[in-house]
Amino acid sequence: MHIPSSIDALQHGLDETGYVCGRALATVAFLSLKLGRPLFLEGEAGVGKTEIAKALSAMLGRRLIRLQCYEGLDAGSAVYEWNFPAQMIAIRTAEAQGGADRSALNAELFSKDFLIERPLLQAMRPDENGAPILLIDELDRTDEPFEAFLLEALSDFQVTIPEIGTIKAPEPPIVILTSNRTREVHDALKRRCLYHWVDYPQFDRELEILHARAPEVSETLSRQIVAFVQSLRTEDIFKKPGVAETIDWAKCLLALDVIDLSPEVVSDTLGAILKYQDDIAKIQGSEAKRILDEAKTAIEAA
Repeated sequence: MHIPSSIDALQHGLDETGYVCGRALATVAFLSLKLGRPLFLEGEAGVGKTEIAKALSAMLGRRLIRLQCYEGLDAGSAVYEWNFPAQMIAIRTAEAQGGADRSALNAELFSKDFLIERPLLQAMRPDENGAPILLIDELDRTDEPFEAFLLEALSDFQVTIPEIGTIKAPEPPIVILTSNRTREVHDALKRRCLYHWVDYPQFDRELEILHARAPEVSETLSRQIVAFVQSLRTEDIFKKPGVAETIDWAKCLLALDVIDLSPEVVSDTLGAILKYQDDIAKIQGSEAKRILDEAKTAIEAA
C-alpha cells in the first residue's frame, strides 16, 4: 500500500488495524511518512509507542524490522556479524582437502555467504513491498557511542562492512525510534527526527482503545476498568499502569467471567496492572475499594 494521502486517511488506516490514534500523533506520523523523516516517540512504558510501528507495518504491508536496544549494544551487533562456526568448518574442510589457496579462502570466508545480517543492515536491503519499517525500540537503554553511530547511519542510510564495502539503502526505511526516557537522548539525534510525546490517553480515548483491542468485554465492565486504571494513575505508586496493562487486565477479567468489578476481584487481579510488590501491597484491600468507589462515582457522574 502507498503512503496515505492525508492525516484522516492515515488515522482511518490505523483504526482498521486496531490502533486508536489521536490527531496529534496521526499528524506527526503522516509528516514522518510524507517527508521521509525518522519519528522519535517518547513516553511512559505501555502507552503504545511500539504498537504504532506494528500498526503501520500492517497498514502499509511493509516488513517490520525491530532493533531492541539494551545496555552495551554496539554497532557490530546492530549491523552484522560473521558466522564464526560456519567459517571454522570451511577452514577445517579446506585444510582437510589440502592445497587451499589462502587468498581465495580468505575471500570466501568474508563473503556474503558467511554474513549474518542484523536489523540495521536488513533495513538497508531492497524489498519488493517497499522500504521496510525500522523500529529502534527503547533507545534510552543504549549509551552515547551507539547514539553517535546511529546518528551517522540515519543521516546517510548506509553502513560499511570493512570486508565487503559500503551498503546503501536504495530507498530509505521508515524509521521509528522509541524511548521510555530513563535517560535523555542527545539533541543531535533528536534534531534528525520529528518528535512526539505519547501520553496516557484521556478516558474516552482509552475506552475506544479497549473496545478495539478487547471487543468481547462488555461496555459496563470496560468503563469500570478504564475508570479504575485512570484513577490508579493518580496514586503515588512506583510504576503507573500503561494502556497495555489496561488491555491485559480486561482480558484477565474476561477469562474469569467477571461482569462487574468488586474490591475482591480488583485485589485478586492487581498483578495484571501493577508490576511491583510495593505498589500491589499499597493498593490492596481498603485502598482498592476506595479507588473503585471513586471510579464508579465518576462513571455515574459522567
